[in-house]
Amino acid sequence: MLDLQPSLFEAAVDDGPAFGPLAGHVRRTTLTRGAWVDHLPGWLSGADQLFAELVDTVPWRAERRQMYERVVDVPRLLSFYGEHDTLPHPLLEEGREQLGDHYEPELGERFRTSGLCYYRDGRDSVAWHGDRIGRGRNEDTMVAILSLGEARRLLLRPNGGGAGRTLGFSLGHGDLLVMGGSCQRTWEHAVPKSARPCGPRISVQYRPRAVL
Repeated sequence: MLDLQPSLFEAAVDDGPAFGPLAGHVRRTTLTRGAWVDHLPGWLSGADQLFAELVDTVPWRAERRQMYERVVDVPRLLSFYGEHDTLPHPLLEEGREQLGDHYEPELGERFRTSGLCYYRDGRDSVAWHGDRIGRGRNEDTMVAILSLGEARRLLLRPNGGGAGRTLGFSLGHGDLLVMGGSCQRTWEHAVPKSARPCGPRISVQYRPRAVL
């Protein structure tokens, strides 16, 4: 059962979902060792409408992964779209193009693939990690995240952690976060479980070719 608490801003949107401008609105935070993050709250207005459509139309799948000596359920649902796949909603295509237009001069390439994660409630999560299976292991790159649905905390910390060095963003209802520079190999990020009641959230991750 879908139980999403709309934001007050979303309730005032009458014209359907729409992306706002990026240039002059994204706020950059410089981290350490060549890493940075860009943050833009409410980049997509009317985002709760898109969230509801994606819940019903995306072919979500559950996965199981080896964890030490046992196989466990991945605590979220997933869907992946390669660079030649059609995304499940035209707005996701539009968002990818806008991100490419804005970041290509700095990145040197465009965003090509999209991964969607469905966090059904506060029990769903993702552990500390960096997107470094592919080129992110050795190269500077970017990963852009569009958050839909109820806000959840995304945390970042330098590799190895350290007291007082964790940075957090509350992301939902159309917010954008872009991790860039060396972020994938020198920092880690996570969406921890929530002890309080928490509604569903979808994370849309845009990546360049061969960044996983």
